[in-house]
Amino acid sequence: MNRHYLWLLLLPFVGLLWIPFYNFKDPVLLGFPFFYWYQLAWVPVTAVLTWIAYRTYSHED
Repeated sequence: MNRHYLWLLLLPFVGLLWIPFYNFKDPVLLGFPFFYWYQLAWVPVTAVLTWIAYRTYSHED
C-alpha cells in the first residue's frame, strides 16, 4: 500500500509550526495583519489537503 499522499497532512503542521516565519504585521489584507490572515488562509488549505488524503486513502485497494 503506497501512502505517500498522507504526507500532505504534515504541510499545515509545518506551515504553522514556525511562528517567526509569519509573525509580521505587513502585508495587511482586508484590515487583517499578515499574522492573522496567514493562519486563517491555512483553514481552507488544510481542509482541501485532508480531503485529498482521505479520498486517496479510502479509494485505495
